Amino acid sequence: MEIYISGSLAYDRIMDFPGKFSDHILPDKIHILNVCFTVNGMTEKFGGTAGNIAYSLGLLNEKPIILATIGKDYRSYFDWLEKNQISSEGIKVINEEFTAGAYITTDKADNQITGFNPGAMKYTSGYDFSVADPDNSLSLIGPGNLTDMMEYAEACKHQKIRFICDPGQSLTAWDKQALIEWITGSMLLICNDYELEMIMNITNMDKKGLLKLPGAIISTLGEKGSLISTPEGDIRVSSAKVDSVVDPTGAGDAYRAGLIKGLAWGKDIETAAKIGSVAAAYAVEKYGTQEHTYTYEDFIERYKVNFGAWPR
Repeated sequence: MEIYISGSLAYDRIMDFPGKFSDHILPDKIHILNVCFTVNGMTEKFGGTAGNIAYSLGLLNEKPIILATIGKDYRSYFDWLEKNQISSEGIKVINEEFTAGAYITTDKADNQITGFNPGAMKYTSGYDFSVADPDNSLSLIGPGNLTDMMEYAEACKHQKIRFICDPGQSLTAWDKQALIEWITGSMLLICNDYELEMIMNITNMDKKGLLKLPGAIISTLGEKGSLISTPEGDIRVSSAKVDSVVDPTGAGDAYRAGLIKGLAWGKDIETAAKIGSVAAAYAVEKYGTQEHTYTYEDFIERYKVNFGAWPR
């Protein structure tokens, strides 16, 4: 199965705030908010939705193709991808820009404030889907360049390639009609519960109406697991047990990798979501979005501990 992951490549600058944001934000002064959070330090990690998902897919013995742009500071990221045996063939280098950068601050309650410079992501990656085999392809269209997101969905529909819509941080850029058209015909819409509320507000649809657009909706619920919604009803999938929560950043991307692994493998959506839950557990136990590692055998054993027999 050829797996295409479109979205962003970014360098993540991750910071820890040693308190709680809520202790320093005055609700009655929110209209003149001016707050400085002094952090413990900063680390730079490889990130971006496409990079994060592809990294975890690599751990699951898949060879995804990343569809994204990267800036003139691309060399260290390309070296990292090569080290992890992930192809860079679908990545376009934008020599006049820096790579997109996310500045993520997490407080003691695991709340996050993120600043994001799109950099090279302002440009389209322009991948040609005509070379894809519709019967042996699966695509996730994640948050990245908005033109790419719309055009890749149209290309997948035209080529009859199964695709997953994952709007994420791009939601504020969509209007009603464009978002409806983008989701329509997808095999799956995936988002967290807050994003789902945003989607329903933008489209002026309730969940029942929204379910007429994709084949199914998955809402990720953090430590509470995920919820699969179809016209036939809901299925709740629990999260996998973790040894310790070190950093929630990237857990959703790891979940998506596990989900895609299951779907590409031909498993039902509930089984795929369980694989996603196990993949997410590894991510939250490490600081950064591409720092977790495991062998395929270890992954299988962890799945068995949480969900029983490994699917075959």
